[in-house]
Amino acid sequence: MATTLEQATIRPFESEKMVSPLLAFEQFDLPSSNQRVLGPPHPEGTVTPLALRPSTPDDAALDLDTVIETVKYLQAQGEILTKKLAVHGTLLFRGLPIHDANDFSRFAHAFGYKPRPLLAPNVAPANESPKEVLIYNHNESPQVPHAPEYIFFYGHKVPETGGETPISSSLELFHRAQREIPEFISALAEKGILSKVTYKTDKQYAGGSTLKQAFGKEIRDGDDEATRRAKIEAQIARYGRGKHTTWEWTSDDGVVLTHRLPAIRTQPGTGLPTLFTGLAAYHKNARANAASGRNVTQQLFGDGTPIPEEHLAALARITDEIRVLHKWQRGDVLVYDNVIAQHGREPWQGEQSDRVVMASLFDGHQVPGAYVAEDWAQVVQALDG
Repeated sequence: MATTLEQATIRPFESEKMVSPLLAFEQFDLPSSNQRVLGPPHPEGTVTPLALRPSTPDDAALDLDTVIETVKYLQAQGEILTKKLAVHGTLLFRGLPIHDANDFSRFAHAFGYKPRPLLAPNVAPANESPKEVLIYNHNESPQVPHAPEYIFFYGHKVPETGGETPISSSLELFHRAQREIPEFISALAEKGILSKVTYKTDKQYAGGSTLKQAFGKEIRDGDDEATRRAKIEAQIARYGRGKHTTWEWTSDDGVVLTHRLPAIRTQPGTGLPTLFTGLAAYHKNARANAASGRNVTQQLFGDGTPIPEEHLAALARITDEIRVLHKWQRGDVLVYDNVIAQHGREPWQGEQSDRVVMASLFDGHQVPGAYVAEDWAQVVQALDG
């Protein structure tokens, strides 16, 4: 393997206060139940999430325009916030004047990341799945080639009990797994995974995507079946992965989409291996949500052989040990570097409407690189169009 943990390091980005001419973002501590010190390969003492709040000169009134201009200023100074993300994995912004979806969108776009083309299978609004459903730690969209690099979550309405958003490092997950289950990591590096995702004409669970939502943006009223299928296949072909992305039509006009993908990728800039996966979630969710109908994805080794349950259970155990649960306050914004940080969603008590968390997804300058030099492990951004 071309990359090892000993060949690369993450450099800590030192700055307790990020200052612009308009305001500063100051670091503050969270309770230990909501924040933890990351293990190797993160620099010693690195916490996640890095909690930031605005501070204005002489306690001047704070407005969203000032916040946005400050974000743009810091990003123009060598992408300060992006560098923080690359070390901590997740940033928490608290105390911002964000009150609705429009405010949230303006804040997220201020970071300057690339809006994603309309090709995002299985990416749903953050609050649609029933409140009883566990969504365990995962990188966003690991089951498809084109995953986002950055994810923003905004807590518009938060429940009194439950509904936390987990945070964990997929760099630390790889580091631990390489030492505790090395045979599994070797198999993942050699074989990759086969991800089989079923799409149907009807939504299979609340928050899921129909086939048309996932790949039907060119479909028009009046299209016959052959035209409709051709348009869907053309959208799938935008992945540009040839024999490593295939599809099969089912008898009920659904599609089983199969990708051979790397579960191990590398962090841009450091070359560190990151376990970019939803395998622990695949294991946990299947048990916690057996009656929900959510399990529409099948995960196998890249050669088509089953992944041993004991290895999936070990990944879940390690994840349990290295994650924290973010307890939301209204107006919080979490920003994830999806290459190195995993998220999820805990169930909550009360009504479904008690938790409204909005999500916005972006591409970065480059996708996480391949860990092994095999053609199936090369992942590129989907073509526009």
